[in-house]
Amino acid sequence: GEDKAPMVLAKGQRLLALRIREMAKKNGVLIHEDPPLARTLFKTVDIGEEIPENLYKAVAEILALVGKFKHMRR
Repeated sequence: GEDKAPMVLAKGQRLLALRIREMAKKNGVLIHEDPPLARTLFKTVDIGEEIPENLYKAVAEILALVGKFKHMRR
């Protein structure tokens, strides 16, 4: 099949953002902080939507870091 862009699965501000982070930590999800990218995604992408093409590079760099980290943990 055709590769799809990453999708926004959850987003929130303030207390909701804190709860999302807590759930992620509880489930062993790696957390990477990039406030400018997070703000842009929050403002421009709805839950269930794919990452827009103009943000591919920034998101790909983070996904590469995640992949590298997962590989190192094995």
